[in-house]
Amino acid sequence: MHNKNTFSTAFLLRTAKTKQGKTPIYCRITVNGQRIEFSVKRSVSSKLWNNGRVKGNSEEARTLREYLRQVEAKLFEHYRNLLADNELVTVEALKNAYLGIEKKQHSLLELMDYHNHQLKDGLEWGTLKNYFTTQNYVKQFLAERLRKKDIYLSQLSYQFITELEMYLRTYQPKDHRKPMGNNTVMKHLERLRKMVNLAIKNEWLDKDPFHKFKLKFEKKDRGYLTQDELRRLEERDFRLDRLNQTRDIFVFSCYTGLSYAEVYDLKPEHIIVGMDRERWIRGQRKKSKEWYSVPLLPQALAIIDRYKENVMAQANGKVLPVYTNQKTNAYLKEVAYLCEIEKNLTYHLARHTFATTVTLANGVPIESVSKMLGHTSLRTTQIYARVVEQKLSEDMQLLKKKLANDGGRASDELKKSGT
Repeated sequence: MHNKNTFSTAFLLRTAKTKQGKTPIYCRITVNGQRIEFSVKRSVSSKLWNNGRVKGNSEEARTLREYLRQVEAKLFEHYRNLLADNELVTVEALKNAYLGIEKKQHSLLELMDYHNHQLKDGLEWGTLKNYFTTQNYVKQFLAERLRKKDIYLSQLSYQFITELEMYLRTYQPKDHRKPMGNNTVMKHLERLRKMVNLAIKNEWLDKDPFHKFKLKFEKKDRGYLTQDELRRLEERDFRLDRLNQTRDIFVFSCYTGLSYAEVYDLKPEHIIVGMDRERWIRGQRKKSKEWYSVPLLPQALAIIDRYKENVMAQANGKVLPVYTNQKTNAYLKEVAYLCEIEKNLTYHLARHTFATTVTLANGVPIESVSKMLGHTSLRTTQIYARVVEQKLSEDMQLLKKKLANDGGRASDELKKSGT
């Protein structure tokens, strides 16, 4: 926004600072009604001063008058430069420009380092490492496309974002990984936007380069295990204990909706006796910090009881013996192969299975499912869980019976009335 026709300067004396008959001169800048003053590093005797101007024709008067004229000219030049650069004109900006005080410019990579350092204790490593991955891609983009090591935040623009988007979409990994899909690209840009929002809050950035950019995620059909797949998983007996143990912990998540991190950190104090005198799990979600409560189904209780004497769990003060994330993912691939399940077994899949096959498909209201999953919004639950066709079919069969019964009663009443 340009502040045209609101700029003015004036000179005044600070009489309280008079020394040896001379008073320091200050310049007052006014922009849009806002004022600021600073010393011009000159003093004058009262006999040469009249209502903000130097009077007289002495050498001293002429020299001082010319000096103040140059001060005004320089301030006006800085004012015009700020307008030309489309910068916000403020009294502070004009004063700093005149005095040669540069506004500290924060860089993009500086922002990313600051963000990741600030949130290192507030985010799970699994989430934080994704921000480091985004930072690495931005570094590569700067080096390969812009031929720069870094840029100032003020250089961020809509064009920068769209070019980064195209770079990510066309990026060819140098290892075995696949090129990025649309949603992966959007997640990187979403993380960048969150970091830019932090810069705006810190007043490091005046305008939002994402203002006209819209993140476009593609809706994905979130997978889950069917009743038959879950049954196959439960009934399979593996020759290796590590696979049986990994399968059990995964099935436990299918019947409780807990994430990997929540199962890993599950401690005896999280198992409580509810108002129904049954055992429940009560905890706080790692991601949203929302509290959740889940009544323990017999299948989940059986797994807890199976490992209550487990040395590994007892040594760690945990309810269940959970392998590291890396080992768990590797073992789950073996489990899926041996059970002939052509789905990627992840703990996200287990949560989806709990939400659909175990709860919604068996008539549990979506509001209750949302509470057990620890969601902050019902909309989130609607994304994670959908009513499966089996449940829909059962509901429609009940409706058919109800309509048939209502129709029969209506027919009998007509016969009795003789119409």
